[in-house]
Amino acid sequence: MNIDWMMILKAFCVGGIICVIGQILIDKTKLTPARILVAYVTLGAILGGIGIYQYLIDFAGCGATVPLTGFGNLLSKGVISEISSNNIIGAFTGGTKAAAGGIASAIFFGYIASLVSKPKIKKQ
Repeated sequence: MNIDWMMILKAFCVGGIICVIGQILIDKTKLTPARILVAYVTLGAILGGIGIYQYLIDFAGCGATVPLTGFGNLLSKGVISEISSNNIIGAFTGGTKAAAGGIASAIFFGYIASLVSKPKIKKQ
C-alpha cells in the first residue's frame, strides 16, 4: 500500500484553513455559529454551482469535501445533475438525493449520541 503523504498534507492544510476561518469568524464577529455554518454551506453551493469548488477538491481531496462547504458543493452537484434529467423537479429533489447518505448517517449517529449522552441545561 502506497500512502500519498503530500495529499494528506494538502487535505490537512485546506481543511484546517476552512476551520480556522470559521473560528476567526466566531471570535471576531457577532455571527452565531449557526449563521457561520449556513454561510459555509451556501458558499460551497455557490462555488460548486459555478464550478470553482471542483478545483479545490482536485487539490485537497477530503480536506475540501468533508467540511460544510463540501456539503454545499454536493447539494449543488446533485441539483445540477437532476435538473438535466428531470427538469425543474430536479431542483427540488437533486440535492437531497445526492446527499442522502450523509443526511441519513447524521440523523442516525445524532440519535445514537442522544441515547448515550446526558443533556445539561445551560445556566444563563
